[in-house]
Amino acid sequence: MPLQFADRLQNIETSAIRELFKLLGKPGIISFAGGFPDPALFDVEGLQMSADAVLSHNPGPVLQYGATEGWGPLREQISHFMAGKGATVAPDGLIVTTGSQQALDLVGKTMISPGDKVIVEAPTFLATIQCFRLYGAHLIGAPIDAHGVDVDRLGQLIDEHKPKLVYLIPTFGNPSGATLSLERRLRVLQMAARTHTLIVEDDPYGELYFDQAPPPSLLALSDQVPGSREYLVHCGSLSKVLSPGLRVGWMIAPPELLARATMCKQFSDAHTSNLTQAIGAHYLTLGRLDTALARVRSTYAERARVMAASLQSTLGEAISFDAPKGGMFFWARLTGAEGGPANAAEFAKRAIERLVAFVPGAPFYAHDPDPATLRLSFATADVAKIEEGVTRLGHALQ
Repeated sequence: MPLQFADRLQNIETSAIRELFKLLGKPGIISFAGGFPDPALFDVEGLQMSADAVLSHNPGPVLQYGATEGWGPLREQISHFMAGKGATVAPDGLIVTTGSQQALDLVGKTMISPGDKVIVEAPTFLATIQCFRLYGAHLIGAPIDAHGVDVDRLGQLIDEHKPKLVYLIPTFGNPSGATLSLERRLRVLQMAARTHTLIVEDDPYGELYFDQAPPPSLLALSDQVPGSREYLVHCGSLSKVLSPGLRVGWMIAPPELLARATMCKQFSDAHTSNLTQAIGAHYLTLGRLDTALARVRSTYAERARVMAASLQSTLGEAISFDAPKGGMFFWARLTGAEGGPANAAEFAKRAIERLVAFVPGAPFYAHDPDPATLRLSFATADVAKIEEGVTRLGHALQ
């Protein structure tokens, strides 16, 4: 007899992006598909210094089991890091997670029952759609533009559906690249306080700005909106600013939610690796992060400018987009102008034949997808590859 899998898996599909990666093994392919940071920009020297330090001085504790809440020195360093971003967080006001992805999973485990309504951006992070659906959420999409979620529509949806929570990526969103304006951020917090609606702020990209720093996080702004902090969860990560291989993230949440998330984490992985936590904590004491981030920002900014110029000059009216001000992604839409393609999935197949890859946008929608949309990442391709890759996209138009 076939295995009888859990009912919760019936409406879950494997990641469209992971499936696309199976096609990327062709020699010579240029990929704009991934959401990975460029490994050439990792501060390997600094990480090596930290790894040597934690393993050469009293290595026993870092190689042992540890507290579910996280390695104490790392929680202190995250507290300092958040203070530098304008948010006051005590070390015991956060837990360390195995990447911010686990923080989102813990939100699902602690907050979502089958049938609960959850509002997400349209489009939003694909893994969040999959994660929340796994716990039985009924997902509702709130439209976005270049300035983030449409807060007027979001307010209407909150009043209409009384959701269990709202999930947002306010800064350099994935896949949208959009940044929520300061005025809209304050309005979101006011909604949270007025309607007693939990807001989950996912912020893995906030440090990857190009020319100007983005508005403060919802967490940092919550002091300006009385009552909003108790309805706010903030998820952060070292993956995009230091190294995803460390698998170090964190969750900041109201004490009652944090306690339940810690309990659920005990059942999941007991604790995030003490070794990688200790490396991360030591690295944050070295004073190297600002220099490393400056290099990343400069590199990504140049690549984003080149991609914008190349798309405009090569694809012209066949594509529309708003150039991001940070992060790792372009969100674009095929216009169908002059007989060009209007379906990104079909265009992706033609692009693969030309040895260039991107991700069609439809999977990033919880419902009612726009088949003309697509996501392009500039993070791992150098300037020459971006120019060549966009040239290949131009050939695929024909």
